[in-house]
Amino acid sequence: MNFESIMDILNKPIVIATLGAILIYGLNRLYAAKPKWAKYEGTIISAVKSAEKAIPDDTDNKGLARLNNAMQYVIKIYEANHGKAPTAAMRSELQEGVQIVHEKLDSAGTLKKS
Repeated sequence: MNFESIMDILNKPIVIATLGAILIYGLNRLYAAKPKWAKYEGTIISAVKSAEKAIPDDTDNKGLARLNNAMQYVIKIYEANHGKAPTAAMRSELQEGVQIVHEKLDSAGTLKKS
């Protein structure tokens, strides 16, 4: 087979449609993949806002204290929903979620204390 015959086969409408369907399917699967912490986003938002109010700005290591406070709340809710403590991997996912949500809220300006 030479290059022209391969191109003739690839230019058939059925081949183009099949390749397009495979590409769309793959992109949809990639787009639909969400991190494990995403289903706890509402809880994480509440935890981050609560930690911002509970830990004063003049506290030593206030960022770490706020992260710890928010994580304790999220883990308490996780345990209430699942009846067991999260695994180390899930704990890491939740911590990543807390940090990402905190950054989003801070960037949006919604963490300003009233």
